[in-house]
Amino acid sequence: MQRDADALHATGVTGVAVRLETSRRTLTARSGVGDLVTHRPVPNDGYLRLGSTTKTFVATVVLQLVGEKRISLDRTVEELLPGVVSGTGNDGRTITVRDLLQHTSGLSDYIYDVFPDPGARSYFADRWRAYQPEELVALAMRHKPDFPAGTRWAYSNTNYVLAGMIIKKITGHTWEQQVHERILRPLGLRHTDTPGTEPFLPRPHTANYQQFAVDGPMVDTTIPYRPFDSGADGSMTGTARDLNRFFTALADGRLLNPAELAAMRTTVPVPRDSGHPAGTRDGLGLFFTPLSCGGGYLGHGGSGFGYVIRAATTTDGRRTVTVSAHSRPADPRTAARQEDALRNLIDHALCRST
Repeated sequence: MQRDADALHATGVTGVAVRLETSRRTLTARSGVGDLVTHRPVPNDGYLRLGSTTKTFVATVVLQLVGEKRISLDRTVEELLPGVVSGTGNDGRTITVRDLLQHTSGLSDYIYDVFPDPGARSYFADRWRAYQPEELVALAMRHKPDFPAGTRWAYSNTNYVLAGMIIKKITGHTWEQQVHERILRPLGLRHTDTPGTEPFLPRPHTANYQQFAVDGPMVDTTIPYRPFDSGADGSMTGTARDLNRFFTALADGRLLNPAELAAMRTTVPVPRDSGHPAGTRDGLGLFFTPLSCGGGYLGHGGSGFGYVIRAATTTDGRRTVTVSAHSRPADPRTAARQEDALRNLIDHALCRST
């Protein structure tokens, strides 16, 4: 595992951290530096931005509400949020809760509206701006849907902004409050939080760096980009220890009833050009990815300016790993090499007997 962490660092990632937990023991590996100024080491179990891994927490809350008969996966968005998804060919009457959680809604991804000019200037100019969920959905509604709901798959953060709004509509409480009450407190995840627009990570943490232009400098982006880092689609923070505990509990049935867990693990194919490994399938807030040794793993990733995080667990929850890479390059070929190294690390970690 240390060799794999070093291999990921060798592709140009400034800092790498890995935490693998099995039924027998816990293994950790670190490579690179915690920041490029002091060259301090990557901290053990430092705080992380979870990015889109937040979606798995949100999907779990929705499925708990399904198990309580307070909502159905077949309810439409229009029934739950009247008039919110409409205009420019968008029709909430045709989109179900299941479509939102499985990215089969066809809704446009709002992130292209809040960061239209991919450069450091835009990051610094707009990183403090915050949007309400309704505003983000309204931005997406200016665009035609990519396809009729339920006919194809395409990842869209707009889906989970809507899921967070639905949780509030059903429970009368924010998705953040529901995540705390239903998941974080019962599992004792004291180092996981829903900070919203709070920009600062607790210490210790590794600095995140984004290269906005090929051959350009590494820009410290540890401060998040609020327009797409503050909602139900990607705002949570936590540690690898807590994240492993969450995915283990999810896989072994401690968070969902059998019927809802089965629904979460019922998958659709992910297109080959989606950036996911071959054979990846998407469930409800949970991806299934094949392993080289047979079978596969369940998990979700997250990314933002300057970081990539992946959490993965075997289908029985007996081996769980979280990997964080704390810089992102501008060169697509370098990014592809880093992605390959990250995938190999996860595959090796979950396939080896420990």
